[in-house]
Amino acid sequence: MTAGLFLSILLIILLLSVMGGLLAVLRGRAPAERIMAVQLFGTAAVAMLLILSRLMGMPALLDVALVFAVLAAVSLVAFVVLGRRGQG
Repeated sequence: MTAGLFLSILLIILLLSVMGGLLAVLRGRAPAERIMAVQLFGTAAVAMLLILSRLMGMPALLDVALVFAVLAAVSLVAFVVLGRRGQG
């Protein structure tokens, strides 16, 4: 199996996990369930961008993946802060 084929299969698996996360967002009753699904989207997006960077030979996608990772972390912190404000 070549590296390109292996990375393509990984990309398909990540896309399937994002589809599963979409179902969790739509069916999730608790806000925590929804935010975990959104975190899955962020993590999968970073992984897909890293794989695409390697497959397409575009190192600029590494920078985009870094920005997505930072945004995912900031959005999680914002959710926790806003959630605590609503409870207190």
